Amino acid sequence: MIDEKTGKYRKRIPYGMMNFEALREDDCYYVDKTRFIEKIEQANKFFFYIRPRRFGKSLTVSMLRYYYNILTADKFDKLFGDLWIGSHPTPERNSYLILYLNFAVVNAELNDYRKSLDAHCNTEFNFFCDIYSDYLPAGLKEKMNEKNGAVEQLDYLYKECNKAGQKIYLFIDEYDHFTNKILSEPECLEAYKSETHGTGYLRNFFDTIKAGTDSSIRRCFVTGVTPVTMDDLTSGFNIGTNYSLSPEFNEMTGFTEEEVRAMLSYYSSVAEFNHSVDELILMMKPWYDNYCFAKASYGKTTMYNSCMVLYFVDNYIRNGGKAPDNMVEENIRVDYNKLRMLIRKDKEFAHDASVIQTLVNQGFITGELKTGFPAEQIGSSNNFISLLYYFGMVSIAGTYMGETKLAIPNEVVREQIFSYLLDTYRDISLESDDYQKSKSAQLMAWRGNWKPFFDYIAECMRKFASQRDKQKGEAFVHGFTLAMTCQNRFWRPISELDNQQGYADIFLCPLLDIFPDMEHSYIIELKYVRSSEPESRIASAREEAISQVNRYAQTDVVREGVRTTKLHKIVVIWYGTDMAVCEEVI
Repeated sequence: MIDEKTGKYRKRIPYGMMNFEALREDDCYYVDKTRFIEKIEQANKFFFYIRPRRFGKSLTVSMLRYYYNILTADKFDKLFGDLWIGSHPTPERNSYLILYLNFAVVNAELNDYRKSLDAHCNTEFNFFCDIYSDYLPAGLKEKMNEKNGAVEQLDYLYKECNKAGQKIYLFIDEYDHFTNKILSEPECLEAYKSETHGTGYLRNFFDTIKAGTDSSIRRCFVTGVTPVTMDDLTSGFNIGTNYSLSPEFNEMTGFTEEEVRAMLSYYSSVAEFNHSVDELILMMKPWYDNYCFAKASYGKTTMYNSCMVLYFVDNYIRNGGKAPDNMVEENIRVDYNKLRMLIRKDKEFAHDASVIQTLVNQGFITGELKTGFPAEQIGSSNNFISLLYYFGMVSIAGTYMGETKLAIPNEVVREQIFSYLLDTYRDISLESDDYQKSKSAQLMAWRGNWKPFFDYIAECMRKFASQRDKQKGEAFVHGFTLAMTCQNRFWRPISELDNQQGYADIFLCPLLDIFPDMEHSYIIELKYVRSSEPESRIASAREEAISQVNRYAQTDVVREGVRTTKLHKIVVIWYGTDMAVCEEVI
């Protein structure tokens, strides 16, 4: 396509595209991941791969389907010729009949899912019979449709393919779709267990796949977001290998910084750019980077969320060289909000919330990542922490006292964590006015009038504390204040834990690339004094806070981040759930 501003030809940005053939035919920019085909082919033939939503899994599956499909052999040069695999083809290229199932389209209602699974599989089985009719016995489609349901039809299909000397590559996308229903509605757990254990229908379906691997189903590639269903089905499909934590596949989806830089360099040569590549990396990195999916890869390579990078580049070019007004894509918000539905089991703060609160207050959590666990054990600490990891809410950040250290990877995720906390408070009858909060933040950003914002936080705290006694304490008060303060459109929160200097809690770094006329930035130092302590402790906490906020104001990260804004140093002291001190340090 011709760029309107420069008049130069530029490749399309494949934002939202999941069809590999369409991407290549439309001459879209493609970050070449085909080098992983060889590694997949050398791995276990029954391959499980779990990554967060909107991280490039479906496009990867599409790419593999076109590579291995016997029907696309004549398109190999067109689709793969200029890619890595085009010069390094593997022995099995274009040698399979491809059977693709996408469980995302199957109704997850337990009382209706069998009917929906049968319908989806029947559609795909018929499509399979139609496109491969030249390779299959005559009348196979009609005889298959005489069978009752997905289990019987799959059993018949793979056996007939074996008789015909054909081999199947089975792809299942979002195999764990059924799990979402269980985690959001715990009352369905028993019905779920009956379907995934013993003689349950879903269990039988995977049993049939397993039987087929001894016949014509020669390879499987299965993707999802959680390892829950996989664990429930392992005895029915215990031949699969989970490569989600393997370092050799750490970079298979998502973008490395090198890949992001190459993309930005290309588009800067053909479109209107008002920033250098280095400036754009500095802008994007805090929001989209810092995922690590293997302990052995920590400290070597971090991954950017590919969907968010494409969102940014697409908006930057369409905005004439200006960053998008919102660094967080709305669809990402929807996806992360699903997490809240999955992990809320009641209207109380349960163990899951305490993990979230620890993450917010401490800056990290520790545990051991599990490759699978039954749905009924989702509430145990390591399993819940693993769920957060697989959803992309935390990422590997090293080790701590012999356990895996997991931290919030970036600002996109941090915003969702804070949203989760605030929504949880609302669930337990805390009413808040988002409009009032937003207007107060605007006054802070453009007028330097910060007091109404913190008065509003204090008012919300009073409402909550008057209704609930159970969660009073430092973890709640600190987490609540951080969530209310940091969930905003105008600043990027940088905490002391990010800088590891221990001076101040939060530097609200102004997003001047988005709001160039904004005039004010803030350091906020939070202190908590237990209500059981004497009031005299407030004065000493205030002195500590003043000392820390003054030191933090002199650090490089603050001096560089303030830029053209006026810096305000705010000290907040909580005495129990009362905001005893809220003042600016001059």
